[in-house]
Amino acid sequence: MRKVRTAIIGCGKVGHLHAAALQELPESDFAAVCDSSAERAKSFAAQYGTPAPFTDPEEMFRAVGVEAVMLCTPHPLHAEHTIVAAGCGVHTLVEKPLAASLADCDRMIAAAKRGGVKLGVVSQRRFFEPVARMKAAIGAGKIGKPILGTFLMLSWRDAAYYASDPWRGKWDTEGGGVLVNQSPHQLDMLQWFMGPIEEISGYWANLTHPFVEVEDTAVASIRFRNGGLGSIVTSLSQKPGIYTKVHVHGSNGASVGVQTDSGATFVAGMSEIADPPLNDVWTIPGEEHLLKEFEAEDRARFRQINATRHYHALQIRDFLRAILDDRAPSVTGEEGRVVVEMFQAIYRSNRDRCPVKLPLEAE
Repeated sequence: MRKVRTAIIGCGKVGHLHAAALQELPESDFAAVCDSSAERAKSFAAQYGTPAPFTDPEEMFRAVGVEAVMLCTPHPLHAEHTIVAAGCGVHTLVEKPLAASLADCDRMIAAAKRGGVKLGVVSQRRFFEPVARMKAAIGAGKIGKPILGTFLMLSWRDAAYYASDPWRGKWDTEGGGVLVNQSPHQLDMLQWFMGPIEEISGYWANLTHPFVEVEDTAVASIRFRNGGLGSIVTSLSQKPGIYTKVHVHGSNGASVGVQTDSGATFVAGMSEIADPPLNDVWTIPGEEHLLKEFEAEDRARFRQINATRHYHALQIRDFLRAILDDRAPSVTGEEGRVVVEMFQAIYRSNRDRCPVKLPLEAE
């Protein structure tokens, strides 16, 4: 089987999840790493047995013949590195979110089209079995039309988390707070389940973290194009963290849901996924009894895998297969842009004190 020559830009915490996958996947020839710190790139390359550490992405692309790169840098740097990669003909899988601004998203998508390369964004929770189960049930019409979708995150981040990297907690180097960093997976799932969004109205605030600039809490109401409604409550102010859930309710009265996280959401490189994601609601007529079976199945699987790494590897493998099979990846750059639209709409709605229509143009 032909392998894709792969590399990583960004040798920080989440880079280790990507490196472990690239080292093990049969589709990957893990060839090089790049970081703004030469010392960190060298140490990272030695850890994973890649012979080529670099500090300049373009030099790495051309010297090593990279075909696909995993982009693991802070959000405001995503556009710069994606554009360089596209100019060198390199496919790019970007850690969430796609970018911190819509202008950067548009530049990235346009560069990928010009370069004829694939652009994807990490949303590995789509690969959770309980999440895929929900998507399949909704797609099969088992709940009728999805009419109400809710995303509730009650999580926690302490001062040590924000101090762990110099870019965290600042508007210019992180691009936002709980909406930009902790919520993109569930924002993605909500729109994936419910369909295109017509309008968002929202608020954000920093309620318990005065030592950072960005928001730790946000709420929003959504009107979907299919006439359905939605709500978002996302917060990092519940110590030590309670849970994160996404539920979808249908026009026939049936409901499906998932608890993606127990306690505080995990932090790549700092903590592990300690509990399995589970369907916590399943009232499809005739299938109510399946909820206990799903839980037993998912708990058994969880004991057999490293969940912190497993689902990243599934999505990275999908991206490499997309290159080899010349198809779109499961989560495209355009889908990543929708998530950025969602959190930017909440920021604009809070600023302007009015609902915001989608799709959004860059300001």
